[in-house]
Amino acid sequence: MRMAAYKVLAVETRYWRPKTNYVQQIIEGVKGKVNDGDFIVISEKAISTATGNIIDENTVTPTLNSKFIARFWMRIVWGYILGPLCHFHPDFLERLRAYPFVLGSRHKRVALQQCGLLQALMFGSEGGIDASNLAYSYTSLPLRRADEAAQRIRRELLQDLGKRICVVIADTDKTYSFRSFHFTPRPNPIRGIHSFGGFFAYVIGRFFGLKRRATPLAVAGRELQAEEALQIAEAANRARGFGAGRTVWDMADSFKVDLADVSWEMLETVRHKPIVILRGKR
Repeated sequence: MRMAAYKVLAVETRYWRPKTNYVQQIIEGVKGKVNDGDFIVISEKAISTATGNIIDENTVTPTLNSKFIARFWMRIVWGYILGPLCHFHPDFLERLRAYPFVLGSRHKRVALQQCGLLQALMFGSEGGIDASNLAYSYTSLPLRRADEAAQRIRRELLQDLGKRICVVIADTDKTYSFRSFHFTPRPNPIRGIHSFGGFFAYVIGRFFGLKRRATPLAVAGRELQAEEALQIAEAANRARGFGAGRTVWDMADSFKVDLADVSWEMLETVRHKPIVILRGKR
């Protein structure tokens, strides 16, 4: 697959369940495919899942605040006001208007605890929390030390393969760009991307139709300006695809089960591409 400035190769691996040695999976996946100076982009969610940075929402007790967000804010405010302002597809608006109360209340409790109110008021991917491509009622949490993970991957690639690679960890959550100003509702992006406002930033970016790209969270092995890192993250995002589904609804529909009934075994039947190699065109 080719992008404007890079040759791009998405690397398929087995699904990374919790306790997977993801670094070894990366080494095996890119062996014989990388050269010095290449970029490797790794999915943050895949790393979070492999390292057990997940939570079983079935064990969470909702609060009055999380119930209010699930019943009123999601169904009414997002379903009828913010969703149309953000140009959501009619099918997705219908899903929001029927937002699951019990499962949603638990999920919003986790979002409130982990990321705060402005993130919990997002329609999904609150602060980097993500339940798609995860089994049952599990949801992945954002990496707290993405820089350390990227440095570890870079060191292991150098030690095992003898290759000097630039490692980027990225999330599908979007960064919006107005000329040279880049902002995201996602906490902890790389330097040069501004994080603020939670759902406000998301609504502004979507309402005005600003350029949106996947968000780089950590870079190891080379100094990258925000614009170049955004190009790399988005090229990888397009090459990777969405695994079992872009959203939890899509994932459940693809397996023809209820939202909390997707199993690890089901996920293992889907093609997963957590690693993407990019090489600058000469």
